[in-house]
Amino acid sequence: MARTPTGGVTAARLAGAQLARFIRFVERTSDIVAEPAGILDRLRTDHPCIVAIWHGQFMMSGSYRPDVPVAAMVARHRDAELIGTTMEHLGVELVRGAGSAGRKKDRGGASALRAALQCLSQGKSFVMTADVPPGPARRCGEGIITLARMSGRPIVPLAAATSRFKSLDTWSRLTINLPYSRLAFVYGDPIFVPRDASAQMLEDLRQQVERDLNTVTRRAYELAGADVSRATPRSADPSIPPARPGLALKTYRSLTRALAPFAPLVLDHRGRRGKEDAARRPERLGIASRPRPDGPLAWVHAASVGEFNAVLPLIERLTEARPDLHLIVTTGTVTSAAIAAARLPQRAFHQYSPIDTPQAVKSFLDHWRPDLAVFTESDIWPNIIMALSDRHTPLALVNARMSGRSSRRWRRRRRIAQQLFGRFDVVLAQNAQLARHFALLGAPRTVDAGNLKVDAPAPPVDKSELSRLKGITGSRPLLVAASTHDGEELIVAQAHRILRQHLPELLSIIAPRHPGRGGQVEAELFAAGLDVTRRSTGSDPAASTDIYLADTIGELGLFYSLGDVVFLGGSLVPRGGQNPIEAIRLGCAVMSGPHHQNFAEIYGRLQRAGAVVQVGDAQELAAAALRLLTHQSARDEALRAADSVLQAMGGALEKSLNTLLPLLPAAEAAPLPAGENDLAASDAPVAGLRRALS
Repeated sequence: MARTPTGGVTAARLAGAQLARFIRFVERTSDIVAEPAGILDRLRTDHPCIVAIWHGQFMMSGSYRPDVPVAAMVARHRDAELIGTTMEHLGVELVRGAGSAGRKKDRGGASALRAALQCLSQGKSFVMTADVPPGPARRCGEGIITLARMSGRPIVPLAAATSRFKSLDTWSRLTINLPYSRLAFVYGDPIFVPRDASAQMLEDLRQQVERDLNTVTRRAYELAGADVSRATPRSADPSIPPARPGLALKTYRSLTRALAPFAPLVLDHRGRRGKEDAARRPERLGIASRPRPDGPLAWVHAASVGEFNAVLPLIERLTEARPDLHLIVTTGTVTSAAIAAARLPQRAFHQYSPIDTPQAVKSFLDHWRPDLAVFTESDIWPNIIMALSDRHTPLALVNARMSGRSSRRWRRRRRIAQQLFGRFDVVLAQNAQLARHFALLGAPRTVDAGNLKVDAPAPPVDKSELSRLKGITGSRPLLVAASTHDGEELIVAQAHRILRQHLPELLSIIAPRHPGRGGQVEAELFAAGLDVTRRSTGSDPAASTDIYLADTIGELGLFYSLGDVVFLGGSLVPRGGQNPIEAIRLGCAVMSGPHHQNFAEIYGRLQRAGAVVQVGDAQELAAAALRLLTHQSARDEALRAADSVLQAMGGALEKSLNTLLPLLPAAEAAPLPAGENDLAASDAPVAGLRRALS
């Protein structure tokens, strides 16, 4: 175990001694009330027991107890030294360690559990927080349930509150109790966990501990005459209003308002580079190009192609589940707009997303008046989020992800993060770790929903065009390089040259991530001495073609179906990689470079299963491609492993759908058949029975 430097230990011990004196001072100067009456006698009867408290609410928890030996769990890290020293001065024995909260890092939980069991067997009551850092706050972990099951001793919920206190801006709303207060202690009924409890019973008891702890906490603040919401994290009570915009967000709003007149100039510049649709530019300024449909309307925003493809199945399921619902789907790129126009279901339509100025956002929201707003992955626009919150529009973030770098950046700006993420009604994260990150950033409700891209169907394929191209390429071996970025096309070209020494008839298909780069890529490949055919010109590959440049929109499914082996771009250069799932769904063995942090969890699982090959340069790409192209068994093995991984990771679509539907306004009841209204008016109970039986 790493030791705290001597100076740090000394300072913590001195401070701990002073804090213990302060706690005794708060107790001496406060009027104490306890509930229920005679609780100290009952605690002596339950002793030894497991005293459960919420993290952040522990300052006064040990000052009112029967004269019995008590131990408590304290984490090993440096910050816990102060708390541990304080408790020692209050006569509490320490057990070092903490639960992992789902993290891989060993925080001493196993050894602490053994020590806690020993304390209980020796007749010492044991105090521990039910929720585990870094949250979510006020969610009972499994550790305290395990301790109760293994020890046979009851869990007793405890809360202490004072009328005067300060709450710090931490994940658990750490509360500093102040002297000259009304000090309330509330104990709950003991909760026993049978040693042979089933998994469902353990979960039911975990939820009971959570409920009872919340109940005694509310009651303690009520008895103390204090506002419990001031000491409650918003993640534990979404009814608490989000943090008001601070100076940074107010400045952002003012600057974007002042710069809004220059927005058309920026859009013109982007238009000249092919990044804006000039004919639909008013949509970017919040000016709608069609009327709002009647009835409930949900707004789904996806930044670009990848996000749109991920959320499309959810859009389809929403329209199936709510036949009265229309959806406006916004994206910010020309490519995604074209794909949306071709793939959106009935009652869903596309508009370009408004730029994030107060004027454009107001115009957009005034016209569309969405009943629900759903953002995808990591697209966070402050003015839009604040405007939706001000209008009390339910707001969700689905398939939410965040890179480690972004998470660190947001944590450095925690107040801003809380003011933004605290306005989301729910964040549906791609995994449990991301759910914890969003909770730490202030999201009031986070759900480990999984990755929507795992449940997304394979991209569409034009069957007739596939048949035609198969007739042209014949038996030629094919290497597909999909979603490549600047610099990667030449690496693929170099790998192609190496492969041609072993596969003289090889045809490589390169599909740039941004088709508008087609001319630039063609010039680079020609300069490298390769024969290139561009699909966007309507030309087909000839027998002499080295590279078929697929610089078109929405045809990746076609080329995945045409080839058997694919290299996914954005991974040999630091762009975060591309989604491997679509290629796998269409039967391709996948290769990727080392830069795939945008899909870290998926690639991690695929690599551990041997379902994807990582390459670092042209030589490695050529060697891996040669093996996969010439060994059917290697391709089949990779695909079997990949299918198994994806099957195990599925389920995000149903979780997301079931979470979003309750956020929508209730569907209007269908009108009763003719004659039924008369019956309902004359005999309502009979009418209700008749409807139930029909």
